Amino acid sequence: MSAAPAPEAEQPDAWRARLLTTPAQIRALLERTHRIAVLGVKTPESGAPAYYVADHAHRAGYEVIPVPVYYPEMRELFGNPVYRTLAAIPGDIDLVDVFRRPQDIPPHVDDILAKRPRAVWFQSGIRHDAVAERLARAGIEVVQDRCLLVELQRIGR
Repeated sequence: MSAAPAPEAEQPDAWRARLLTTPAQIRALLERTHRIAVLGVKTPESGAPAYYVADHAHRAGYEVIPVPVYYPEMRELFGNPVYRTLAAIPGDIDLVDVFRRPQDIPPHVDDILAKRPRAVWFQSGIRHDAVAERLARAGIEVVQDRCLLVELQRIGR
């Protein structure tokens, strides 16, 4: 007996449903999210969105796991140890919030795929359609060019 065909084989464009764009889709994602890894997180002293957006998520009740690209001296943030790769984080990750320039995202794709988060979020001003398609085809939901802080505030968190 042969295995059933993969859903992608039945519907070649099924991956497109994993590209989340509507307020309802984003709300549903944030409501089922508990654990967020922040790729490219920065220090409190930086005053950068890559810190204060993550800080807001932490204060809103999410477990925030720091994954800085720089800051080799950073060991802990938001009460959690720092990890240098997503794959090194123990346990499941609901959402990877990405603070990387579009041209700097492709080197992180294998790490993202190795961790298999439920969703990946590219912050405001960040789009990479080829990476988004690759992630969506792998079964990962993707949000592009949206601010997590703004969307959390929109749903009252």
